[in-house]
Amino acid sequence: MKIRTIALNTFGSFLRNKVILLFCSLFVCIVALMTSPLLYYKSMTDASNAQQMQGVILNTVAAVISMVSGFGSLLAAWVAADSVAGEMKSGTVLAVMARPLRRWEFMAGKYLGVLMLMAVYVAFMLGVTFFLAWLGGQSFHTPVWMLLVYPMVRYAIWAAIAMFLVTLLHSVFVVGIVAVLATLVQVFGSTHSSMPNWIRMPVHLALPLTALLSEERFLSITRASLKPYPWTNHLTALAYGLDYALVWFLLAVLVFQYRSLSRD
Repeated sequence: MKIRTIALNTFGSFLRNKVILLFCSLFVCIVALMTSPLLYYKSMTDASNAQQMQGVILNTVAAVISMVSGFGSLLAAWVAADSVAGEMKSGTVLAVMARPLRRWEFMAGKYLGVLMLMAVYVAFMLGVTFFLAWLGGQSFHTPVWMLLVYPMVRYAIWAAIAMFLVTLLHSVFVVGIVAVLATLVQVFGSTHSSMPNWIRMPVHLALPLTALLSEERFLSITRASLKPYPWTNHLTALAYGLDYALVWFLLAVLVFQYRSLSRD
């Protein structure tokens, strides 16, 4: 009950946060502007170049979705860090903890509130994915659950990492560190990276956020390119991701348990 109350209050505060609303509005505008190329490619498609234009449309949609997904990682990190740092900076955490509330319950409620916000974002991202494909005259043949669960697990990891870091650092530094880590994941951790295996594999194992937990492996417009993956692969990847997030969250709780709650 206490955790649920904190989670709902945290989620409600996100919906009223002017910074989040501003960035989301700007992001929607950017996505809207990027629909223009799709409309152009669709108008240029005919029987003679249908296959070629399908590839162009797929690449455009993939670029937009990659941008949306990357923004979600930063959003998850920022709201997770700000949800804890904001309470401590304002001093309201002292009033909250004055009640019969354990510190781990406070952190769990904050974390759950962040995941609620990211669930809304993932639903928005899924809607954008299918809308852009429809706009380009294509359709996806990927199970919906994959496009929902995989990004949620990734964002759960980023949020847990940010909550751990914010117990030690300022929230601005936390977002910067997450941005650097996300770049490292993209450059070194991808299975399509040209980096040597002795460099790529350690990063891939230490930060399993691109190659292992990417729904892009399953995102397909044509049935011919859809690769079947056994359920054991999904179970292993998702269990690894959830365990990774849990470890970082427990580290955040451990550090928060012993740190001072006075204003920085």
